[in-house]
Amino acid sequence: MNKKEKDIALFIAFCIEEYAADKGMSGEEVLDVFTKYGVTDYLNKCFEPLHTQGRQWLIDEIDEFIAIRKDKKG
Repeated sequence: MNKKEKDIALFIAFCIEEYAADKGMSGEEVLDVFTKYGVTDYLNKCFEPLHTQGRQWLIDEIDEFIAIRKDKKG
């Protein structure tokens, strides 16, 4: 695993942990939601601009991303 891949993995782990703490969910529950709605793929593909943002902005962005995906499925 190269440095960028490690950075992305750490960023995704950070997002999972922070989202879990904010929503009162376990990391496993968050991972299930992220997988269901493609959040981990989004975080991976858009790492460059996203990793420069703050914690609360990321949580809000993830909420909005999930809401959009729910509307499309729904």
